Amino acid sequence: MLKLFALVLLLSGVALAADNYDGFKIYDIKARNAFEKQLLLRLSGNEEYDFFDLPRSLDAPSRVMVKPGDQEGFEHLLEKYNVDFSVVSEDFGVSLRQEREDNQNQRLMNLRSAGRSISFTAFHRHAEINAYLDELAAAYPSRVSVQVAGKSYENRDIKTITITNGDGKTGKNVIFLDAGIHAREWIAHAGALYVIHQLAENFAANSELLKNFDWVILPVVNPDGYEYTHSSTRMWRKTRKPISSSCYGTDANRNFDFHWGEVGASSYSCSDTFKGETAFSEPETQLLRDLLLDLTGRGKFYLTLHSYGNYLLYPWGWTSALPSSWRDNDEVAQAGADAIRSATGTKYTVGSSTNVLYAAAGGSDDYAFGVANFPVSITMELPAGGTGFNPTTSQIQSMVAETWVGIKAMAQKVNEKY
Repeated sequence: MLKLFALVLLLSGVALAADNYDGFKIYDIKARNAFEKQLLLRLSGNEEYDFFDLPRSLDAPSRVMVKPGDQEGFEHLLEKYNVDFSVVSEDFGVSLRQEREDNQNQRLMNLRSAGRSISFTAFHRHAEINAYLDELAAAYPSRVSVQVAGKSYENRDIKTITITNGDGKTGKNVIFLDAGIHAREWIAHAGALYVIHQLAENFAANSELLKNFDWVILPVVNPDGYEYTHSSTRMWRKTRKPISSSCYGTDANRNFDFHWGEVGASSYSCSDTFKGETAFSEPETQLLRDLLLDLTGRGKFYLTLHSYGNYLLYPWGWTSALPSSWRDNDEVAQAGADAIRSATGTKYTVGSSTNVLYAAAGGSDDYAFGVANFPVSITMELPAGGTGFNPTTSQIQSMVAETWVGIKAMAQKVNEKY
């Protein structure tokens, strides 16, 4: 019955895409020196340009999406300063329509099957993800439990899943993993689901990871935003609580009350990096805050999944200074990067958030480390797919499997240390 209901929702939602991004271009820009990198940093403050990636390193290009009316002026400015650029996508709308069609077809195939509510051949909706969690709790009641941690602004259930080895011991240390703080980063949600799948359904191969630690996983922090990217605006990043009659949502990863609003966050409510009217203004960040604080003392490893950029980042995000225990974080992150590189050849850059990228205060990783006292706190930025945030359905399985290699190695390192 649940799958039939989901099928009806799927078919009724086919025509809901309001923002088609027709004519939008995506550019790669290669800064060759500090001046050009500073120029890009200034351009990234223009709300008309959507910078997908803005690495500090001169070795990596920046990627930006520009709407049709701004393209001529944007290209003219780059040419004026002789900045090297190339067009990655001439019409992003075409790519997104193909992505949406492929994803709907894959979800339809999965709904018609007799298996689980999710697969790793499609990006699944929030209701399907919650259904999968409940299926696992029913299938493995001695090892898996699901809790409704709270409600989103639009009244969606935000669920966590706790996975143990079933030995009944209480008070174990905890690894806490979340995903989907930023709505458009679909591969992050899929990555979290794959971790859940491995721990719950491939228990025999991964039981050592559960011997000394329980895992608490929140696969969709921002369900309202996530649903909005499926039904309306694919590149939506924020939550969905209205700020004014024309501006909606807050960047949840600028909304945590640790050096809130000091740097790298906007006070303009329509901005993609809007910090919120107050710290913890969003029910979603309040919920995550409470989960983290409840685990103070037991929580040893906080891992938040994002995309994209092949980064393993640790505190601080608000300053280039490093915490006194930065080597503990670096050791764990390097373990993940080394494991991935050995397995697939994919290279991850490791370092503090500010020193690898740019300063951005109010993030969940800084809060988990600086306030909830998780000794290891890491943001994992998964690789790009498609033109960045839109991997094809055929890329999902390989991307999440690779991510799991890194997460497993980091968890093993944490198990050694704590």
